[in-house]
Amino acid sequence: MKKLLVATAIFAIFFSCKENKSSQEPVPANSQTTAGLEKEKEVPFLWEGATIYFLLTDRFNNGDLTNDITLERTNETGVLRGFMGGDIKGITNKIKEGYFTKLGVNAIWFTPVVEQIHGDTDEGTGNSYGYHGYWAKDWTALDPNFGTKKDLEQLVKEAHSHNIRVLMDVVVNHTGPVTEEDPVWPDEWVRTTPLCENTTYQNTTSCTLVENLPDIYTESDQAVELPDPLLAKWKQEGRLSTELDELQLFFERTGYPRAPRFYIIKWLTDYVNDLGVDGFRVDTVKHADEHTWAELYAQASYAFETWKKKHPQEVLDENPFYMVGEVYGYEISKGRAYDFGDKKVDYFNYGFHSLINFDLKKDAHKDYETIFKKYSKLLNTKLKDRGVVNYLTSHDDQSPFDKERQNSFKAANVLLLTPGTAQIYYGDESNRDLTIEGAVGDATLRSFMNWKEIDSLPKIQELMAHWQKLGSFRKNHPAIGAGKHKRLAKKPYVFSRTYIDEDYKDKVVVGLELPKGKKYLWVKGFFGDGTKLYDTYSETEVEVKNGKVYLENNHTMALLELAD
Repeated sequence: MKKLLVATAIFAIFFSCKENKSSQEPVPANSQTTAGLEKEKEVPFLWEGATIYFLLTDRFNNGDLTNDITLERTNETGVLRGFMGGDIKGITNKIKEGYFTKLGVNAIWFTPVVEQIHGDTDEGTGNSYGYHGYWAKDWTALDPNFGTKKDLEQLVKEAHSHNIRVLMDVVVNHTGPVTEEDPVWPDEWVRTTPLCENTTYQNTTSCTLVENLPDIYTESDQAVELPDPLLAKWKQEGRLSTELDELQLFFERTGYPRAPRFYIIKWLTDYVNDLGVDGFRVDTVKHADEHTWAELYAQASYAFETWKKKHPQEVLDENPFYMVGEVYGYEISKGRAYDFGDKKVDYFNYGFHSLINFDLKKDAHKDYETIFKKYSKLLNTKLKDRGVVNYLTSHDDQSPFDKERQNSFKAANVLLLTPGTAQIYYGDESNRDLTIEGAVGDATLRSFMNWKEIDSLPKIQELMAHWQKLGSFRKNHPAIGAGKHKRLAKKPYVFSRTYIDEDYKDKVVVGLELPKGKKYLWVKGFFGDGTKLYDTYSETEVEVKNGKVYLENNHTMALLELAD
């Protein structure tokens, strides 16, 4: 039966991710870069070249002080191991303020907001609550510390009104830890041993990731009953009949057995069906049966198309549902497949348009041309029609590119100019501190967003302006992330990017490590003599003469586009 289900799922997968020519992405009316140069022009949205902003829901912005403490979560925790007040309303407020628009962000990924375990537990790194969102208790409800379903609905609507897509972070692989308040799920749902060894396919997928993190039997097709504590909870909340009726309709429509993964797939895809969520970032992909992801994608796609039909006026474009996977340790240089040692799995064949790329944080130490050439080549050969999400900092990678924040301008240049999808981790653009005294392990990466520094420190504001100019240019030009790269000159370093898809063409030139004062950029063979160009970084219009463009300013970067 599984083979039939997977075949059906894969049949539903579309990897083209092309833009809708009749409904191009408009520039938001309130959009404004630091230079005030956001232009009224039709720019297609491409996941392959998108800029995703990733944030911890609890650590970004506090929009509702009334939900800072809920469910009696008042026990003392380790440093940065408890809830700090960030919530869904806080994200929505920043969308309204135009914070993401100014950065050129066109997709937001936030950590899971489903209801977390109520209790706290010692992970060996200090007592902790589920502030990070990866310890699910009830996939059908939102955690009161994060907000309500109405709050989430408003977030999606507000994001869409600013032409920003929404990625929900989803976990199918495991439940939350067992605590006094949170009993273990039934034996037929989860395994609690053995611990993963991560040396073979079997001991990576059929195991518990860490101690006291019960692992869902994602490989099982055996029908199971709903846990009594979950039924009792739904009854107490007055929604038992509704939940059971919806499950009955789901299983009748799909023909799936009532196995653990299919319950969770139903619960997660409800957010797509009800709210119009544009995509999923999928957690711990390599630790679950890969067929699960094809099934998740098939049902999420069905839900997305259903939502579109019900809300035709709210549809942004014709892109299919998007899924990016966290296959921990996957590197773009390895091509498509992930190697378990005794087995290789190509997750792109199981519902994923993109995988998170763990290569860039190492590549970032190399020169620009080496990085850009490598990524352009791989994305146009081995990974053609697929994608990667590049990052330099994240919530659980304890060896980021620039942990001390000593090279922030280069970090911006590498992240936002490397071919592929870019993932900004909250505070990359503002030098948020990643070395918090007393914080153990990944907690040090998860401090609260440094809004006061953004508002008061000139050096941070200068860095922010750089990210905003570069991010806005990237957003306005799909060629940066999704186009083909070519070096035009070695010194000063100048390169071009070109994106062509039927009747849409985008051409840009970028100069890096330019001298201050008088300078030139070699553009011969790309832009002809007499072509008028606009440097969006210095806000200067220039004309190509003898294959060159001349500038005079103190900037070491130039971002050239065709002048209107």
